[in-house]
Amino acid sequence: MRERRRLYLLRHAEVSYVGEDGPLPTPAEVSLNEEGREQARAAAAALAGIRLDRVLTSGLPRTVETAEIVAPGHELERWPELREIRGGRLSEIPPEALEHEFVHAFRGVIPNDVRFLRGESIGELFDRVLPAVDRLIADASWHAALAVLHGGVNRAILSYALTAERIYLGHFEQAPACINLLDLGDEGEWIVRAVNIAPYDLLHSAHRQTTMERYWEELAPFRVLLEEKGPGPEA
Repeated sequence: MRERRRLYLLRHAEVSYVGEDGPLPTPAEVSLNEEGREQARAAAAALAGIRLDRVLTSGLPRTVETAEIVAPGHELERWPELREIRGGRLSEIPPEALEHEFVHAFRGVIPNDVRFLRGESIGELFDRVLPAVDRLIADASWHAALAVLHGGVNRAILSYALTAERIYLGHFEQAPACINLLDLGDEGEWIVRAVNIAPYDLLHSAHRQTTMERYWEELAPFRVLLEEKGPGPEA
């Protein structure tokens, strides 16, 4: 039996969706903050010495910047079909439902017809992510690959790797700059070795909140403005 190929699946490092003047108008274009750069450097140290054949990003700045720190000197591939799940406008969500839909956006087994903050559906996310994963699998030229992506996308990949079905397991928490290890066999079957390793905080001592809970608190001073004007942040 040939040795399994390995995919190092990372989430991008920490960003700030809120500036001094309130929520940023284009969350897709946010960059890493200083904490995020420190997190990415910790991930780079954890992966030091590993020979990578390919380095994938979604093309969004936060994944590209993370990959540049984690895998310096590698040519970065940009796969736009692996961009984060897209939320709708928070102003379209009734105020009485907003906190629940935001904070609980990634809870439990989420049906394919559920829309993330009333934007893109889980099924639509699978529709673009899974063919990209299949394309990566079909290329037998790589032995170890790094993919720096997003919390929602990583959940889709991890869920499919575990179940081999379009079942979305929302309770896979993805800390900033966390590392997931997935091994791929000759028949295309996945072995999930590890999930949500945060090299800068191995026991996750700093936070017991989810990412969406922390974003909700971060947005609290500007929530009225955000509900009126802007889309929700991406996971």
